[in-house]
Amino acid sequence: MIPYSFTITSHLAITFYLSLSAFIGINIIAIKKNNIAVFNLFLPKGVPIFIIPALVLIELVSYIARVFSLAIRLFANMMSGHTLLKILAGFSWSILSVNSFLSLFSLVPTIVIIVVTFLEIAIAGLQAYVFVTLLCIYINDVLHLH
Repeated sequence: MIPYSFTITSHLAITFYLSLSAFIGINIIAIKKNNIAVFNLFLPKGVPIFIIPALVLIELVSYIARVFSLAIRLFANMMSGHTLLKILAGFSWSILSVNSFLSLFSLVPTIVIIVVTFLEIAIAGLQAYVFVTLLCIYINDVLHLH
């Protein structure tokens, strides 16, 4: 949120790396703690035998989708806020660069930019909280199999 700086989490490759590395670490923890029993994550108890193949496939896809879910959630929220700030700053600059009485109206978008900047700081903190909370939930899932 520093002007003319670069936000690293506004790139999908970085957020994907963060979520993939955490996912790999979680799987290493799961295998070390539970050995082969870690595959119980994909098959809940009491499932009728005829839907086991479909359920295992669905659970496996949803388990792998966690990586993409974490990455895309963080990327999209960071990128959308920064894009909004860029658009508002460009709009404010366009109004300010007009040498007429309209340049007085550039104060309104500037105030909006300041408010949105503080909102973006709050959202960045919230997204960090959500990211870590989801990782804790995923770690809890592999430590305490159902």
